[in-house]
Amino acid sequence: MALSVPGYSPGFRKPPEVVRLRRKRARSRGAAASPPRELTEPAARRAALAAGLPLRPFPAAGGRGGGGGGPAAARRNPFARLDNRPRVAAEPPDGPAREQPEAPGPTSHVSFSEPDTPSSESTELPVDWSIKTRLLFTSSQPFTWADHLKAQEEAQGLVQHCRATEVTLPKSIQDPKLSTELRCTFQQSLIYWLHPALSWLPLFPRIGADRKMAGKTSPWSNDATLQHVLMSDWSVSFTSLYNLLKTKLCPYFYVCTYQFTVLFRAAGLAGSDLITALISPTTRGLREAMRNEGIEFSLPLIKESGHKKKTASGTSLGYGEEQAISDEDEEESFSWLEEMGVQDKIKKPDILSIKLRKEKHEVQMDHRPESVVLVKGINTFTLLNFLINSKSLVATSGPQAGLPPTLLSPVAFRGATMQMLKARSVNVKTQALSGYRDQFSLEITGPIMPHSLHSLTMLLKSSQSGSFSAVLYPHEPTAVFNICLQMDKVPDMEVVHKELTNCGLHPNTLEQLSQIPLLGKSSLRNVVLRDYIYNWRS
Repeated sequence: MALSVPGYSPGFRKPPEVVRLRRKRARSRGAAASPPRELTEPAARRAALAAGLPLRPFPAAGGRGGGGGGPAAARRNPFARLDNRPRVAAEPPDGPAREQPEAPGPTSHVSFSEPDTPSSESTELPVDWSIKTRLLFTSSQPFTWADHLKAQEEAQGLVQHCRATEVTLPKSIQDPKLSTELRCTFQQSLIYWLHPALSWLPLFPRIGADRKMAGKTSPWSNDATLQHVLMSDWSVSFTSLYNLLKTKLCPYFYVCTYQFTVLFRAAGLAGSDLITALISPTTRGLREAMRNEGIEFSLPLIKESGHKKKTASGTSLGYGEEQAISDEDEEESFSWLEEMGVQDKIKKPDILSIKLRKEKHEVQMDHRPESVVLVKGINTFTLLNFLINSKSLVATSGPQAGLPPTLLSPVAFRGATMQMLKARSVNVKTQALSGYRDQFSLEITGPIMPHSLHSLTMLLKSSQSGSFSAVLYPHEPTAVFNICLQMDKVPDMEVVHKELTNCGLHPNTLEQLSQIPLLGKSSLRNVVLRDYIYNWRS
């Protein structure tokens, strides 16, 4: 039976006594450093304690303000949690304070002290096949050498690119602003090739670009004849790029549609001895259309046990054979009912239900990185024809209606337009322990392909004396292009470099792009170079 104590209200129904007591403490705060317990606790509380009822600790005197004999504990909301004890101000809410990573910005320094962040240390960066939209380099040395190139330096940089001139800079440049060779090579590193080229429209990225293109002039959107002309020119450019890739005069190129992106790579790159094409993201409808066209492909990120079965000899089965084996498995899974003699009492799922269950699993991975498709060898040519003739390649409504996909390449091709990445240097003052110090940054924007990223890091390694940091902003749908592919044969690197000598890349860049990708579904996010040693995060 509950013990009744006169004057005690556990539901806080009689607060006037508490209010009067607080007012009394406020008036007499300066009179005594440690008031007696009789004055700091209401009579109802003392009666409850005398009766042996368990109560929570009463707030110490001086809970508000700075009076009293020492630092007071801040009183918390009694309804915040069951444990209503006041927390000491210096005590963190969940144990020791953890280091919070600083948001990257023009003046921030990237730290790699977080133990749960994957990082690595090397003299070279891993190959990154994602397209970057922005690079932000920071350094303690100025980037003023990158501004206001002379007419002769700009012209020389263009010629060096068109002739694929190999330029090797010294390990460290003493005065970068006076180095004509550095400035020309910088100009050479910013060039890329694009089709179609419409200066008033942003043609990369294409996925999710409707808002940026809204309101822009598009005379082809309601003109079928003009759309046919645009697609005809695009088909010629696309075929030209594939022929260059096949003859190893182009190392790789991208096809950017409003729904997905395709990366074509020449044989010898990314550890493959065959031409490869990666498509991401995909949908069940696109994959079905590719199957209907006879294109053989695989889903590298889907477990083999669920989507690819093998015979005893280890040879891969076609899609029809896989479907037949899957149907047989469904039949066998209900054979135990017949053995028990209850097959008539339990309703067996019909073929339609089984098919719908399989289709649901395929639809669940649509538009996700796991839906990436790999096409190899001669099937890439079939993919070329499929993309040229596919009606779903071009949007039929919206701001991108009738506009062909964007072709991006590191080398020239038929119908291409030479474009330049935008570069801008900024000098700011940042606060340091001894006052303020100069912080210099260089911003690169545009469709930054893998060869440009490697060329720029090689160049800045020389100009900034082996020390800089960088924040990289990838186009997220292309990050999955860094997955490691299962190949039957590893190509000989010496043969690869010899065959791709005329592909237009610097030998060091070609060597890096020949490596097997290690980043998986992620891409480089932060890079720090100190004393010519890279630390990176993905």
